[in-house]
Amino acid sequence: MPIQIAIVSAESEIYSGPADTVIAPGSMGELGIKPKHAPLLAELKPGEVRLECDGHPDKVFYISGGYIEIQPDRVTVLADTALRGDEIDEEQANAALARARELLKNQQDTDFDYQAALSEIAQAVAQLRTLSKLRKDVDKL
Repeated sequence: MPIQIAIVSAESEIYSGPADTVIAPGSMGELGIKPKHAPLLAELKPGEVRLECDGHPDKVFYISGGYIEIQPDRVTVLADTALRGDEIDEEQANAALARARELLKNQQDTDFDYQAALSEIAQAVAQLRTLSKLRKDVDKL
């Protein structure tokens, strides 16, 4: 029996449905969740959430970080930003990465927010990695 999953961003619910396995980027390492998993609340870092459904192609989502609540019969991913893998704009992610790297290089401003620049880099890299994995999966077909 599959586990129910909901992926919710600040704007809306991105996905709701069953999955045999949920793989999410925990702040302390990757989480693999199957039905009847022990209850858990964990922080997520920017990265890819992958849903494995027996007999169907994996569903891939990008999240900017957030939290995951795991119950034996359901999983809820709460993210500030969540996108379906095919909605990621590679050009925009590359531009954000270049912009954040430039900010780090020229950080003479006393109001410079180092953590914000690092967060922007982490999010852009996570989006580009998600796209890369999606392309590799398509090439395998």
